[in-house]
Amino acid sequence: MAWPPPTAKQSHTPPPFRWGADLRGPLSVRATVAAILLCGLAGRPQAPTAKPAAEYAGSGTCAACHEEVAKAFRKNPHQRVGTGREWKGRACESCHGPGAKHAESASAPDILNPAKASPTRSEKVCLSCHSGQLAQLGRIHGGHGRNQIACSACHTIHGRPEQLKLNNAAVVNRQCRSCHTAEWAEFLRPHTHRLIQGAMACTDCHNPHGSSRPRSAQTVSGNEPGCFRCHGDKRGPFPFEHAPVRLEGCGACHEPHGSVNPRMLVRAEVRFLCLECHSNVGSRPALGGIPPAFHDLRSARYRNCTICHSRIHGSFVSRGLTR
Repeated sequence: MAWPPPTAKQSHTPPPFRWGADLRGPLSVRATVAAILLCGLAGRPQAPTAKPAAEYAGSGTCAACHEEVAKAFRKNPHQRVGTGREWKGRACESCHGPGAKHAESASAPDILNPAKASPTRSEKVCLSCHSGQLAQLGRIHGGHGRNQIACSACHTIHGRPEQLKLNNAAVVNRQCRSCHTAEWAEFLRPHTHRLIQGAMACTDCHNPHGSSRPRSAQTVSGNEPGCFRCHGDKRGPFPFEHAPVRLEGCGACHEPHGSVNPRMLVRAEVRFLCLECHSNVGSRPALGGIPPAFHDLRSARYRNCTICHSRIHGSFVSRGLTR
């Protein structure tokens, strides 16, 4: 027990603070209270100053000066961007950025022009909408992406659909050959795919936006090359495989763009192509040119391998690929 014991008039609880009375007390008390209040206000975090929102002009303002572009853009698939909730009435500025400053000054530096911007920045604008498409997933691996080829180098954004270089084989091929002149020259050889005639396009075999496969080749399923889109009869899996078809692909024996040899082969005669792998091994009677091997190349009957080995791409019944 505390000593001396508290009396009835003593209390351990301080009297309540009365703002009205105590602030009218001595000057020192009022100064102390004011200092406490100021310290509390100084320690309170201040709200950050918001940056002024970018000012948009709207597509109608753009059309006032760019009348021809706006007229063609009405027939363009990209104009649907301006019907959505985010860019409603501002389809132009979805790619070019806020245009109020440019509308006032009419100065080119005040607006983003993806066609004249760096390929990296131009690509970023396009992929803000198109990054989720399957065709774009391998762009980082493709030659166009690695060599900083901008989207606008092949695509006309403002034009009508027939000017987008996407819907017509002849238009696609003309666009590709403007850069790939060496490959286009291969299609001028005697035996080629019917690309010059417009029966097919470069994009039937190649993905221009990139792929994890060499040369951006298209795939049908798994790792199978795009050749099987048309040549389905050569598609396996076969119980008895011809190894180059599975391991090296069609390019092991064929020149895909064009060749001076029949069937677009890399060698003028079939036997010379086969002998690159199936040469005579020692005295074993195998394919070769050392008589008296079983396949005696002095005889005309053995000079065309595919007369007997007709299922050269693979067979379901014959280990020797004869049927």
